[in-house]
Amino acid sequence: MTESSSFDSTPSSYNISTVDLDDDRYEVKQSAIRNKYVVRDSAGEVVLRGKQKLIKMKEEFPFVTGDDEDAFTVKAGGIMDIAGNYAITDAGTGEEVVVLDEDFSLFVETWTIRDPDTGEPLASIRSKSKLLSALRHFISVMNLIPNKYEIFDADGGHVGDIKGQFSLRDTYTVSIDDASTVPKEAVIAAACILDALENQ
Repeated sequence: MTESSSFDSTPSSYNISTVDLDDDRYEVKQSAIRNKYVVRDSAGEVVLRGKQKLIKMKEEFPFVTGDDEDAFTVKAGGIMDIAGNYAITDAGTGEEVVVLDEDFSLFVETWTIRDPDTGEPLASIRSKSKLLSALRHFISVMNLIPNKYEIFDADGGHVGDIKGQFSLRDTYTVSIDDASTVPKEAVIAAACILDALENQ
């Protein structure tokens, strides 16, 4: 693989046709009742809503736009996945846009965003605190402490952060410094999913 191979596909190849996320800062907030999320841009406008379908054999997270139009669906690749992959499917085209691949570890939580056809990495999301990540697996009350993550591009360069906030409802701020090679929709969906999985 050559150094430039990570950028053979333009960022538009991984855009979702039903949403236009052109901001560099978003807030992801969980409902107090179940794994249900609202995503707002920096102006406070609702751009996405998502919720986990609890009765499905496979984990499934459908998202709608702020106008309640179908946006995309995140669906587990296997039944009762502990460490697995989740495909993001564009509701407008029916095509898989990217795959979120969870690398299970007690010490570092890592998600890799990949091309659905080639498996080529496009970005990754990694927990900052090894100690907190480990404790959250064994002590449920530690889930009350907000976790923090870093977002990296395909070459390992830092491009943003996901920061948990102390709140009655799980709240994350997703900041992307340079999104030229990072699919924003996938990063925001991953922020919702990692929160949902942590709370199981």
